[in-house]
Amino acid sequence: MSDYIVRAAAANAQIRAFACTTRELVEEARTAHNTSPVVTAGLGRLLSAGVMMGSMLKGEKDILTLQIKGNGPVDGLTVTADSHGHVKGYANVPDVILPANALGKLDVGGAVGSGYLSVIKDMGLKEPYVGQTELQTGEIAEDLTYYFAVSEQTPSCVGLGVLMERNNTVRQAGGFIVQLMPFAEEETITRLEENLKKIAPVTEMLDAGNSPERMLELLLEGLEPEVTDTLPCSFACNCDKERVERALISIGRKELQEMIDEGREIEVNCHFCNRNYVFSVEELQGLYQRSR
Repeated sequence: MSDYIVRAAAANAQIRAFACTTRELVEEARTAHNTSPVVTAGLGRLLSAGVMMGSMLKGEKDILTLQIKGNGPVDGLTVTADSHGHVKGYANVPDVILPANALGKLDVGGAVGSGYLSVIKDMGLKEPYVGQTELQTGEIAEDLTYYFAVSEQTPSCVGLGVLMERNNTVRQAGGFIVQLMPFAEEETITRLEENLKKIAPVTEMLDAGNSPERMLELLLEGLEPEVTDTLPCSFACNCDKERVERALISIGRKELQEMIDEGREIEVNCHFCNRNYVFSVEELQGLYQRSR
């Protein structure tokens, strides 16, 4: 099954909900960055959240960035998404190895540690919107639930999961976000809370063969859910040599001249997709000329 997001409404628009399956894009991120299992789980959860939150953006060119900065060994995670289902991301330290947590699960919270979650929305205005909240568990889903409640005043429930195979490839990945609108009635809230108590973990639902549509049916049972849209999603980086050239020109003539004086080619790495771009001395000299 290819990766995609489902958007839905329920209870006469008192609830909006999102669910996704993201196995392929999380596996692509794992391959690109050669992440360890616990980092794959953490980055995969944030990628799933990012692609759903990106789909909430209204503008064609709007960009969402999720940044987690913690004092754990992974140091930080960064994910960027647009409104078209494209997402990319990386971990500061991709090869962290930790023992399982007390529940026998990958210890994402231990890898992340204590710190902050930042949500940055660049909507083409003079300044981007920035919301920041303290990490609650470092497990990411709970941290985003807390962010929505505190920073956006939107009662939400976030579920995220990544299940690994024994050979450390990704078996299942995905998640859901369910949000109450300001006019939600008490009866609706109570029914949703009851449903959430009964719901299985995300990876368990996906591994049992449940689609994102079916996950939303279970989450919104008795609340007349209605799918409003489906959107394919993928790991996609928009870097290219031309973009890297512009970045090199922007660092200034002095720095470019220093690189040229060293007399050897340089390699520039894209954090998001781990692709390397090589520039010869001749190419650097061309960039120097263009930087006038």
